[in-house]
Amino acid sequence: MTHSALSSPPALVDLRAPERGSPRSLGADDFKALFRGHPGGVAVITADDGRGPVALTATSVSSVSADPPLLVFSVSALSSASAAIRGSRTVIVHLLDADDLAVAKLGATSGIDRFADTSQWSRLVTGEPVFHGVRAWVRCDIVDRMDAGGSTVIAAHALQSNVARDAQGSAGALVYHDRTWHRLGEHSRAE
Repeated sequence: MTHSALSSPPALVDLRAPERGSPRSLGADDFKALFRGHPGGVAVITADDGRGPVALTATSVSSVSADPPLLVFSVSALSSASAAIRGSRTVIVHLLDADDLAVAKLGATSGIDRFADTSQWSRLVTGEPVFHGVRAWVRCDIVDRMDAGGSTVIAAHALQSNVARDAQGSAGALVYHDRTWHRLGEHSRAE
């Protein structure tokens, strides 16, 4: 095949985020409504950047790779824990089930000291705050951060984990859907 017989390369598409309010952008209210109908697993992320422990509840945790073991989550700039999590070298990601609803609500409640009840948490020997009795947690090293709109997407490498309850000993997965906490279990099977 000669060079003249090759088709021209496809046109490049500009993947940068459009400016707010541009005709190519979905409105914030429509975007929120879209994701209100998309359930998310619930996690609480804790960290301490040297100024004291912080926690926040997130539904954005997702596994990326098993080898190496990587996960991602996002942190809104509006969260009081945002600066400390972005500035930390390591975090603890608590993966919650329905038995952990109180911890989920604690991380989601603003304006309170989430670590006031010292019987609910302790520090690992490495210094990170960890809540007691949750289904599972994973200690992660933050490997990358990317600003995305009003949030920061954080990639983290899993270093150490603890699973306190398996699926048989669980009250069911905890998900957040349409501004409400839900318990998944046999009663919610679709098949």
